[in-house]
Amino acid sequence: MKKTTICNLLLLFVLIPGTLFLGTQLSGRWYYLTSTMMIVEVMIPFFLAFETRRPQARELVTLAVMCALAVASRVVMLIPNFKPMTAIVMITGIALGAQSGFVCGAVGAFASNFFFSQGPWTPWQMMAYGFAGFLAGGLFHKRFPLRNPAALAVWGFFTIVLVIGPLLDCCTVFTVSSRITWKYALAVFTAGFAYNVQHGIACAVTLLLFSRPLLSKLERLKTKYGMMDAG
Repeated sequence: MKKTTICNLLLLFVLIPGTLFLGTQLSGRWYYLTSTMMIVEVMIPFFLAFETRRPQARELVTLAVMCALAVASRVVMLIPNFKPMTAIVMITGIALGAQSGFVCGAVGAFASNFFFSQGPWTPWQMMAYGFAGFLAGGLFHKRFPLRNPAALAVWGFFTIVLVIGPLLDCCTVFTVSSRITWKYALAVFTAGFAYNVQHGIACAVTLLLFSRPLLSKLERLKTKYGMMDAG
């Protein structure tokens, strides 16, 4: 197993959850420190990548553009509870790889909250949106036959409803009540189900309509300029 792959797995399943847990033990506006630490942590795989293959500046610019697009898709969309940001993050992971998908989700959540306000929910959103990009990249990157827009839409909907939505709801479970019980957790997840369905529909519609053109443009960029694995 490659060093970067091991680092990604340790980052996602050990380091970032540990940072979230330690952050909740602090007093005051702990989420600012936790968010900053998570941004530093998600950049670790990039530092390792520089050591092995020295990524081109155009690769980082492309990823930055996708992060900006993810932020814009969340901020500009005026329809209540219809935020296509997660779909953009997933498309980034599918086209550029799991690591880039995680960075896009984490940075997009942090940057967009300067418009929606920062809070204890920010680190949880960074982890959840980042995991959406990481999961999409892990499943669909380099697997062109699986990139059918309809299949991606169905997958995106159920991923939001069953995985990403409950992961976001964990913020309420762990930060609102001082005493966590199974009954309380079940009530939180049940209350959040309707919103998760709306979130899933937004993701599915965005993937259905925009996954093919965006993935086509990104693959063309990779091939034309020898970026990422296309080099």
